[in-house]
Amino acid sequence: MPPYLITFLAVLAAYLLGSVSFALVASRLFGLADPRSYGSKNPGATNVLRSGHKGAAIFTLIGDAAKGWLAVFLADQHAADYGLSGYTVGLVALAVFFGHLYPVFLGFKGGKGVATAAGVLLAINPWLGLATLGTWLLIAFTLRYSSLAALVAATAAPIYGFLLWGRDSLLLVIGIIAMALIGKHWQNLQRLMAGSEPKIGNRK
Repeated sequence: MPPYLITFLAVLAAYLLGSVSFALVASRLFGLADPRSYGSKNPGATNVLRSGHKGAAIFTLIGDAAKGWLAVFLADQHAADYGLSGYTVGLVALAVFFGHLYPVFLGFKGGKGVATAAGVLLAINPWLGLATLGTWLLIAFTLRYSSLAALVAATAAPIYGFLLWGRDSLLLVIGIIAMALIGKHWQNLQRLMAGSEPKIGNRK
């Protein structure tokens, strides 16, 4: 099979994996309402937490992060075996991330991508992922705004990447993910500025 076809199939598989919404899976497993029907109406861990079920929120968080990590990890481990270029890992990273943002199974209306991005970054480089995750946790647990934590972490991720590698093709991938995260949180930023953004743990 030609390398370009393998790359296409890998990217397609990553996109379909990213399209699996663990917020909906968790809600059905734990007998909760569809997360798109309450709170921010976002199928993500923070909104699932508004249901009051911490277990479902943790399941969502781990599931969405794991799918990002798994797609990039498998691409990184097997790209050389199939003679694929170094750009394949970056394309897979983007595919699984944008699969979560625009899932084919949910009419292309998905989550905001924070957990999936964290999984992708951990697979690209554990130090990069941990530094970005640490930034999110610092802001989230001190100020209790998930959206603000996401915005700060998204801004910091390309900086961490540059400090680790300098110029690198994956730095562009990280930059695209960061810009998409900021774009997805634009309304949250407006609510933060207006003082109306709900804090972590607020019920629906």
